[in-house]
Amino acid sequence: MNQPAATAPSAPPPPPPEAVGPLMRSLSVLRELAAGGGRQPVGDLVRRTDLARSTVDRVLSTLARLGYVRIEGRDAVLAPRLLELGNAYLAASELPDRLGPLADRLADELDESVSLAVPDGDGVRFVHQATRRRAMSLAFRIGDLLPAERGAPGALFADRWDAADWQRWRARRAADPTDAGFPAVPPRRAEDGADDGAGPGPDAAWPAGFEARVAAARDAGWSLDDQLIEPGLVAVAMPVRDTAGRPVCALSVVSHTSRLSAAELPDAVLPRLRETVSAMEYALSLPRGAASVPDAGSVSDTASAPETAPGPSHPAHATWMRASKQELGPEFVESMARGLITLTAFGAGCAELPLTAVAEATGLARATARRALITLEHLGYLATDGKLFRPTPKVLELGFAHLSGLTLPAIAQPHLVALVERVHDSASMAVLSGDDIQYVARVPTVRIMSVNITLGTRFPAYPTSMGRVLLADLPPAELSARLALTDLAPLTRHTVTDAGQLLVLLEDVRSHDYALVDEELEEGLRSLAVPVRDRTGRVVSAVNVSTHAGRCTADEARETLLPALRTAAAAIEADLWVAGRYARIPVL
Repeated sequence: MNQPAATAPSAPPPPPPEAVGPLMRSLSVLRELAAGGGRQPVGDLVRRTDLARSTVDRVLSTLARLGYVRIEGRDAVLAPRLLELGNAYLAASELPDRLGPLADRLADELDESVSLAVPDGDGVRFVHQATRRRAMSLAFRIGDLLPAERGAPGALFADRWDAADWQRWRARRAADPTDAGFPAVPPRRAEDGADDGAGPGPDAAWPAGFEARVAAARDAGWSLDDQLIEPGLVAVAMPVRDTAGRPVCALSVVSHTSRLSAAELPDAVLPRLRETVSAMEYALSLPRGAASVPDAGSVSDTASAPETAPGPSHPAHATWMRASKQELGPEFVESMARGLITLTAFGAGCAELPLTAVAEATGLARATARRALITLEHLGYLATDGKLFRPTPKVLELGFAHLSGLTLPAIAQPHLVALVERVHDSASMAVLSGDDIQYVARVPTVRIMSVNITLGTRFPAYPTSMGRVLLADLPPAELSARLALTDLAPLTRHTVTDAGQLLVLLEDVRSHDYALVDEELEEGLRSLAVPVRDRTGRVVSAVNVSTHAGRCTADEARETLLPALRTAAAAIEADLWVAGRYARIPVL
């Protein structure tokens, strides 16, 4: 393959006259926040975006109203709700829904990490990960972007590049020889890559290695990554094609040289890889909308889950827009908010939409939706054939990789902070661990008498409010068997130690969706807890407020604390439902 010499990257085309300036500015702020790991001082955002401080403040105020960022002191922080933009692309593509379960099964059978990736310009972006928990294993996240030449999938996608694509690739390699524009991969050293096609030199020889790998992948039908990303990491990838024969994604099996060498990996995995690719291509041949999302094995089991998180009606609603404008005044930029929510019109069964359908789905005027679509298409977040618009993988650059790596405690923490500020008592989150509860998040309050508990602390489940909330969600047979084997020791004179009485109390917890425990764990300690549920309604954790029993009666505690607790739990669930749509959310 004889490609033209590299040139300097050309300047991006100017925005069209119809482009929405505030929308472009908001996306530049989100990109910088994502590039900074999800948190940056506001002053740094001003410098990095080259926007006026007043403009950045208005952008952040509007994004905060949408729930896409939080302001914590001097920092702007990406919030889980932002994931709804990336979820819209993933749902529209249907790749994780249709192919993800097959990738998960392959990972289980081979006991190796498995990935699904799609082409994104001259890079490769992950859309599904099934990883193995090992000391040395794949650490990429959904949404991470890799250079095409550093990995197995890129050679499969580059086979369809034309001369202009190769020219852009060469220009990018010359302008960014260390891959600084790809923070998901380790930086390249000057001495790396001379004979693998990824080296930094400007001479005509350095692209030859990648071109050779593209040709080899074309001939073999699969591609090999022999430690192109980092030492020790090896992978084999095959293309997954649609009914027209076009590769829509690549399926990769990733291993480590401590288990399999690059020479051994193809023989070990190719037979099952080929079978899985055939099954995936059959799944893609089914009518759109025929696939469902099965259990992903995470906190957020998404089988038969609703597409949207709990909460108020969609922000596109005119009433919500007016209320936001009235409340925030000039700090709420309607054109920005309207433009961003345009992306949420897409999803399962709505992979491609005409202008009219986007306007109807978002409640926007046709002219407003048209300007937003033109802006998003100019920036590369949408593609169009002139009539239909569809989201592109680039949408995932808006913080998806960072936010998809959140844990349940990290999602809960800001809501626990808000709860403590409201009730002025300590708040915690715990999960069930055997017969105990384990504290995974906690926000203390400052009082002369307060409850001091560190993260990781374990208590028996039966005499605690969070434990009873978690136990009450167990199947009745499992609950009865568990209590029969538990040493129901009296920890105070108030501790309920009769299994039959506990079952009655737990049935009451199940019916009323909260638990109040008075001085059963410790004299003078009263605790009230509510459940936190995932997308399927399964209780995955509990949130409580602990207070001194002498401050008020049990009824007063119930009256003052329970509404605040339920509000906090609902906010955690809303974020968890969005974050867990495609990502696995660990509880620790």
